[in-house]
Amino acid sequence: MYSLGINAAFHDPAAALVKDGVVLAAAEEERFTHIKHGKRPVPFSTWELPYNAIDFCLKTAGITLADVDHITYSFDPHPLLGERSNALTVEIPFRPEGVQAGILGFQNPYEGLFLASILNAPGHLVDGVPLHLSKRFQGATLESVSQRWHFVNHHLAHAASAFLPSPYENAAVLVLDGRGEQVSTSYWMGNGNQMELLSEVALPHSLGLMYEQMTTYLGFLHSSDEYKVMALASFGKPEYVDYFRSLIQIDANGQYTIASLNLEQQFGPARTKGGPLEALHFDIAHSVQAVLEETVLRLLNWLHERVGGQVENLCMAGGVALNCVMNARLRDRGPFKNIWIQPAAGDAGTALGAALWIDTQQRQTNERAYEMEHAYLGPAYTDAEIERFLQWSKLPYRKLDNVAQDVAEYLAEGHIIGWMQQGMEFGPRALGARSILAPPFPAEMQGRLNDLKDREDFRPVAPVVMEEYAADYFVNARKSPFMLFVNDVKDEKKPEIPAVTHTDGTARIQTVNEGQNAPYYHLLKAFHSLTGVPILVNTSFNTQGEPVVCSPRDAVESFWTSPLDALVIGSFMLEKTSTGRDTVTWSRSSEAVSKEFQPIFG
Repeated sequence: MYSLGINAAFHDPAAALVKDGVVLAAAEEERFTHIKHGKRPVPFSTWELPYNAIDFCLKTAGITLADVDHITYSFDPHPLLGERSNALTVEIPFRPEGVQAGILGFQNPYEGLFLASILNAPGHLVDGVPLHLSKRFQGATLESVSQRWHFVNHHLAHAASAFLPSPYENAAVLVLDGRGEQVSTSYWMGNGNQMELLSEVALPHSLGLMYEQMTTYLGFLHSSDEYKVMALASFGKPEYVDYFRSLIQIDANGQYTIASLNLEQQFGPARTKGGPLEALHFDIAHSVQAVLEETVLRLLNWLHERVGGQVENLCMAGGVALNCVMNARLRDRGPFKNIWIQPAAGDAGTALGAALWIDTQQRQTNERAYEMEHAYLGPAYTDAEIERFLQWSKLPYRKLDNVAQDVAEYLAEGHIIGWMQQGMEFGPRALGARSILAPPFPAEMQGRLNDLKDREDFRPVAPVVMEEYAADYFVNARKSPFMLFVNDVKDEKKPEIPAVTHTDGTARIQTVNEGQNAPYYHLLKAFHSLTGVPILVNTSFNTQGEPVVCSPRDAVESFWTSPLDALVIGSFMLEKTSTGRDTVTWSRSSEAVSKEFQPIFG
């Protein structure tokens, strides 16, 4: 039985395909269209479906849309419509002025358009597909699609994405999102393949929306740049924690309310995009991050008591669950022994959760057939496909006899490379399939990478470490394949890996073993043999404003339009200069360092 999951209501449109409980493929639309986050989360974009991601999923299984047994959509408009579900018209104002808060819990004068587009998604799936993708959508009619269509509650889809592919047979589940249909936060208990809703927090009260509002005030793009606020927080002081604490009231049953944020009245004019960053901005970011952490910790303590105090496992999803600094505090100070977080915790992951949920309900099974040990669920390319593209594009390249050894030597000389191997990652983190890699030394390497990617200077870069050596370098290190937690760097190891040690002494680590990603692991092993350090810098393979690369063409275009030194794609290496390398040497005893073609092409 095939179940196709679709996320398209807000941002990060994505698709996932499940067969008899096993995830076959999952990808975000942005990787195919080059539009970061797929689209902006406005009512006018609700009609857009992730046709490219759906096409990829169908292609992976060798099927067409007509072969899919169940189609799931990770938002249910019916509870919001109530008696209006059978209405034939919606009201759309010419001007939004004076429109009151609507059924979505916040002012949205175009909520009728928003909901109408979602209700008509089956028709959009059939009739709106681009011509060049139409082959795998043929044979499906509006009637047949409607008969197989399931609207799944947004928070249920988030919760299912966290629990059903987790390693736990029973677990408490916390969903921390900006918004769903009518709620922002929900608590669940999962057993086997079943999930019980315990409590939920209604909109407009939302920790996610509060963080979004802070993101906008600090001069960044909301629903996109929240991670920048998290990074900024490390440079500040808790000057304003009392103000943010005063806004949040936590009640019984996991409930909380958040008063209106009068930020300009409290702190003055908002920072403009690209404007100077001052102590005020650092301190605001630090304060809101600290209050977010302590608030969620209190919510977790309530959830632990609610499930009887005996459950050791916690699963998390929702966009707020991508806050790796918060996650580390929950890991180290929270009541649960084990925490598993969906790597695509944002809205993209709801496509996966909706498909898994309907699959288990339709097959009426309580047995698990899948555990998400890795996130390499996107497009992959063989060496033959890659070389065919390189020859067609008339690019100079060479085939490596020993990829791990040759690339490790190149990195040990101080170079920065684009690295594209196996299936693309599902979720926002680059995990060694579509990564930019560099040595973790000298300290100036962080600045080089931020300059290469045209990023803000305060942004840290993250380490990937061989799983068996993680505890040697990082405090309280555990298996962490999805880069969703930070750890303190051990004091004695900081001189070895200065580029990945953040200003607060932490690092957002990714651990990797041979079974998860053999090419990646073998590269680290070879680098370790050469330098004594089992760690590399790993950041996403993209440049400012662009999504992570997907295809060989994407990788080559990003390589030639950025100051990367080389590109390693499959078994092939492209260099901008093949001779006269500027060698950088390093000593363990010294902290200083001396100076069909469419899928392939598109």
